[in-house]
Amino acid sequence: MEDFEDYRRLLFSIAYRMTGSASEAEDIVQEAYLRYQAADASEIRSLKSYLSTIVTHLSLDYLKSARVEREQYVGTWLPEPLLTTPSDPVPLETIEQRESISLAFLILLEALTPPERAVFLLHEVFDYPFQEIAEIIGKSPTNCRQIFHRARHSIEERRQRFEPSPERQQQLMSRFLAASQLGDLPALMGMLAQDATSWSDGGGKAQAALNPIRGQNAVARYWLGIVRKNQRVLSLSTEEVNGSLALLIWENETLITVITLAATDKGVQDVYAILNPDKLAYIQRQLASRKR
Repeated sequence: MEDFEDYRRLLFSIAYRMTGSASEAEDIVQEAYLRYQAADASEIRSLKSYLSTIVTHLSLDYLKSARVEREQYVGTWLPEPLLTTPSDPVPLETIEQRESISLAFLILLEALTPPERAVFLLHEVFDYPFQEIAEIIGKSPTNCRQIFHRARHSIEERRQRFEPSPERQQQLMSRFLAASQLGDLPALMGMLAQDATSWSDGGGKAQAALNPIRGQNAVARYWLGIVRKNQRVLSLSTEEVNGSLALLIWENETLITVITLAATDKGVQDVYAILNPDKLAYIQRQLASRKR
């Protein structure tokens, strides 16, 4: 017999991609569980559809309320990072599921309206048929198809398809770290694409660039400056975060930065640095739970 726990990972995965927030996704799944507990089981025809509907609607409500908050956000907004090793809470069985968990893809989703985001994710990533999506969001199947094609066109226009192998990711991260620590400007520039961009999310709670740094030379000099000015004793580790290798920077036992690189065949296209302590709380809890 089906049970809520059969769908917990799926529900979290939908909510996280919808909201870009691991902590919010966790709250949404918990609220879905409470509603499931209070429901009349005899009226639930499909538990998966029932729970998916609750999670989708809660995510849509969150996105509507978060719009003003994100417009007032201090500096660049980036999604919350999430550990994505096999023991962690998101299924990554398909190419679409793996690609759609990346920070670069989650940022692309921000350009969609909430309904576009819901329809696109449910169909493209989780393979829900349009008839079922129509029932979930309260629109006709024809309308859902139109929304999907509009959303996919918007994504495809800005999408850069290139997924480095794990070995290539390790190589890029090692070269980036070595060049930064050695102050080697030519080496750092050599691995960056001409139009590379560095994105930093401090949320007004950690020191970070308020605007994206654009261009090969500017990005390289920015990161060399960060390393040169640092006076703190820090430690480093690596983890798979949002489907890619990430550099984790620690001060004592506190995680203070997560850095990931997005590459194309032209080199490192984007450097993402998340420093907002609120956005690092969830991943630090994930890491702590491994030690128990």
